[in-house]
Amino acid sequence: MSITGNYDHYHRSGSTGSGGPDRPERCACCVRTMKWFPVLFIVSVIGWSYYAFVVQLSFFTVTSVVQRILFLLFYHLILIMFLWSYYQTVFTDIGRVPSRFRVPRSELDRLLRATSEEEQKQILEAFAKELPIVTRTLNASVRFCEKCRLIKPDRAHHCSVCGVCVLKLDHHCPWVNNCINFTNYKYFILFLGYALLYCLYIAFTTVMYMELIWSGKVDGRFHILFLFFVSLMFAISLVSLFGYHCYLVLLNRTTLESFRTPIFRYGGPDKNGFSLGKLNNFQEVFGDDRKLWFVPVYTSVGDGVSYPVRCFDEDAESLLSGEMASGHHLHHPSRQHRNGHRVGGRHNDYDGEVHHHQYRNGSAVHSSKRDPLVHRVSDNDEDDDEDEESVFETTVFSHSANLLH
Repeated sequence: MSITGNYDHYHRSGSTGSGGPDRPERCACCVRTMKWFPVLFIVSVIGWSYYAFVVQLSFFTVTSVVQRILFLLFYHLILIMFLWSYYQTVFTDIGRVPSRFRVPRSELDRLLRATSEEEQKQILEAFAKELPIVTRTLNASVRFCEKCRLIKPDRAHHCSVCGVCVLKLDHHCPWVNNCINFTNYKYFILFLGYALLYCLYIAFTTVMYMELIWSGKVDGRFHILFLFFVSLMFAISLVSLFGYHCYLVLLNRTTLESFRTPIFRYGGPDKNGFSLGKLNNFQEVFGDDRKLWFVPVYTSVGDGVSYPVRCFDEDAESLLSGEMASGHHLHHPSRQHRNGHRVGGRHNDYDGEVHHHQYRNGSAVHSSKRDPLVHRVSDNDEDDDEDEESVFETTVFSHSANLLH
């Protein structure tokens, strides 16, 4: 798709996000307020469950003092971790793309004055040659966001709700009113895990009193009975969601990448292109310090901009060079492994890039060096944003529906 129009109009349309410059401020304020309703709903449910468990169950129903103390002790430990994780997920700032990825005005003017799409593609490729990016669009184009006027880093996508490009975007979650991305993905996983543990703990501790509640021997049976069924309902919904994201963590894959395979400049589409082995994948999100794995503090590895990738075997270079000389691509390169995990190798020279990987305390470190070659590029990544809309609808809101039903 070609980039048309004048710079001033392009600048105004890009800086206002999806709202547009003529949207009334009052309307925008109402929209921002309404986005907090799901969060307020979750907080209200937690507040009511606290009253039902602590007051109605622990003080009015449980007769044993020792049992009451144990109930309240474990309940508050789980509740603290649950609320801590939820707070971190909601209020952690999204990972924004660094300024060096933004196309400057001079280059943008050149794009607008370009007479053909091919010329625009070459301008973007030349600008991106010093940036640490290895992924491309379906047509081998540099991933460019017209709305934000920047080159997208690997795994970054434009969020239509937030109106900006976000680092390692997984999805936009209405239940936290925030993007699940590089900066809060660990918190989100812990939030799901502690929420599931919270619901299961309540369900198992209340089920033993169901006979007394049904027989009417205790007061406040409505709260306890309703608490059991609500906790059980949320637990069933959270099992699938938590399990799915644990699966994604072990594969080093985001929700968007599970729906749309990332395309690599040197190897084409590869769903496992960022996978470094289950342990290293886990440590990329949760860090190297095992004592902090399940504590909602920031320990993720990396900067959210560049990521280690699986690389070609040294022995495949000669074969790959022969394949490229004959005009064919090698889609399934062999890998090197050490203790079950891929170790660093060197890419062949055909893609103009050399990647080195080292593991430090079990974590992968990535660096890249590009040559000054200008490669063929294609359409920008506008279609990528449209596909993200469908992913939001099919994943996030389907999970939301599960929680409500």
